[in-house]
Amino acid sequence: MSLFIASLNSGSNGNCYYVGNETEAVLIDAGISCRETEKRMQKLHLSMQKVKAIFVSHEHSDHISGVPGLSKKYKLPVYITDSTLTASGLPIEKNLVQSFSAHQPVTIGNLSILGFPKFHDATDPHSFMIYSNNINVGIFTDIGSLCKNVIRHFKNCHAVFLESNYCEEMLAIGKYPEFLKKRISGDHGHLSNKQALELFLKHRGKKLTHLILSHLSKNNNRVSLVKEIFETHAGSTKIVIAGRYKETEVFCIDSNRQSKKINKKPSELQLSLF
Repeated sequence: MSLFIASLNSGSNGNCYYVGNETEAVLIDAGISCRETEKRMQKLHLSMQKVKAIFVSHEHSDHISGVPGLSKKYKLPVYITDSTLTASGLPIEKNLVQSFSAHQPVTIGNLSILGFPKFHDATDPHSFMIYSNNINVGIFTDIGSLCKNVIRHFKNCHAVFLESNYCEEMLAIGKYPEFLKKRISGDHGHLSNKQALELFLKHRGKKLTHLILSHLSKNNNRVSLVKEIFETHAGSTKIVIAGRYKETEVFCIDSNRQSKKINKKPSELQLSLF
């Protein structure tokens, strides 16, 4: 059984990542509106009826703004830590709130979702690993430094959404105020291109087929720069840039390193995925 993954949006204007198998799926964060989420999933021929839950990484608005609408309309449980729920003030129906704890996997059908703490300027931020039938997918964004947990899980990924937020030189000479530059580049801020590349070069495992570079800064990075940096060292790993204004393609991740882009008519896709 394969896993199907896509970024619906990635950046400071909204973050939402889809991971699922043939029978169920989850969203990691929902930082775009319910209507926009539906629109992008429809373009990808993905069914909201397969989405069984939303997992929230932290309380910043670009990760949670669409959570109430999606949860209410589709009666989706929202997995969120108690501290993050309090900090977010999200108006979620009480019966749909599900707390999770670090390092304790949540089982949804044939998916297992594991949250673990990360370094970011939020109340109780978490990264996620999603497992299904020996396939491992990571969502590592909004992290200021490469902790042991990130490195350990990264080594075991078949595919990973990895933050490559800013170019150090562009940030340094840019127009942001000094306090914001320090916040972004600090240990509880975001990963630079250099830090993301270091993780990729030093710790990628033989399983890694897809590296989806995510949460690129609009003002302190360039898509062309990130592609050049990573494709030079890609080897057999496919490099994908997650966009700020549109969804990626749906990628099929297989445990035997066979992977492919999903590009079928809606009727064909319905049969193959669902």
